[in-house]
Amino acid sequence: MDTPFLYNDFSAFLRSHFPEKVQKISLNAGFTCPNRDGVKGRGGCTYCNNQTFNPGYCKTEKSIGRQLEEGKTFFSRKYPEMKYLAYFQAYTNTYGELDDVKRKYEEALRVDKVVGLVIGTRPDCMPDGLLDFLESLNKERFLLVEYGIESTNDATLKRINRGHTYADTVDAVERTAARGILTGGHVILGLPGETYTDIVSQAEELSELPLSTLKIHQLQLIRGTRMAREYEECPQDFHFFRVDEYVDLVVDYIQRLRPGIALERFVSQSPRELLIAPDWGLKNHEFTARVRKRMEALDAYQGKSYRD
Repeated sequence: MDTPFLYNDFSAFLRSHFPEKVQKISLNAGFTCPNRDGVKGRGGCTYCNNQTFNPGYCKTEKSIGRQLEEGKTFFSRKYPEMKYLAYFQAYTNTYGELDDVKRKYEEALRVDKVVGLVIGTRPDCMPDGLLDFLESLNKERFLLVEYGIESTNDATLKRINRGHTYADTVDAVERTAARGILTGGHVILGLPGETYTDIVSQAEELSELPLSTLKIHQLQLIRGTRMAREYEECPQDFHFFRVDEYVDLVVDYIQRLRPGIALERFVSQSPRELLIAPDWGLKNHEFTARVRKRMEALDAYQGKSYRD
């Protein structure tokens, strides 16, 4: 019996591009952000603590090549024949002098078994000169540019100190996709000030963009962030979803998304010692199983409520 279509899975997206199993290896290449260094602001996004997603091998004192080799060692125990994508993850990985940015990408691609790049960045940090280089690179190697969208609401973006608008997102995504480059997005569900209706309506707005992939995370309150201090001062401004409530939100969100967008994940897992809320005690695959079960029970699928 065939498995019913529920959503466009990121694993299937990767299989459509690679004959072998591939794994992303996170990198910290020493970039910063314009809302950290004073160009647009200080302190970064109010929710951000990069310790929440940097694995142990991902340290700026190590070269890009060494980080990748250590990442390969970590993953190859299970899949010796695996190939890898260098994931420029920490901070804004297109923000810097063009020659320096290009050098870092090229260093990653020289590492054995690295078959492509995934570049995480901000919508306001993609100059045309870098796009020219990426367009050329894309003709030879796999490339996915992932933009931190976070929200489609400008008031929310200002509140969390993003330093860009949703119009910046639209511009960057459209310019990148127009070059033939796979273009992804990242959003956070549950940011302060946004209602349930606001959040699911966001899916319809994003569906109008030429996105190939989308990564969805729940809002997490992390120790040492400006948002954690804001929560102490005004806890009434925040709503942290119960796990079943968030499952329903994700299912509603998926149904409003254009079916062609590949969905990479629905939750993020921060280290327990840094996490304040919500603490569901679920691994990513356990949460995904709950989403799939709920979708099957509701006869829900990606795009069911999407209007082209």
